[in-house]
Amino acid sequence: MANQKMMHATEATNLADILERVLDKGIVIAGDIKISIADVDLLNIKIRLLIASVDKAMEMGINWWQQDPYLSSNAKDSYVFSDAKGARLEKENKILKNKLERLKAEVK
Repeated sequence: MANQKMMHATEATNLADILERVLDKGIVIAGDIKISIADVDLLNIKIRLLIASVDKAMEMGINWWQQDPYLSSNAKDSYVFSDAKGARLEKENKILKNKLERLKAEVK
């Protein structure tokens, strides 16, 4: 035991280097919080955190800030859908409105 030497890192890394490496590569932090009493789940929280540069995020296919109308002036309103989905939703909405009107008429 007397012959043991302490090992030191020979290369010093400062905060800027670490931050550059994290933003370049990206880092994911995941965790789950579960609160239960007597095998009854009261609260279940799943946390997923991604830290990366904008370029790295876009490379991974993450670009939610470009479609959010609150974050980008180029984004469409959040209620605007693709033509096919929009047409389907409009049709479904019309059917539901008709059903609602019929139910209201039956109640009167």
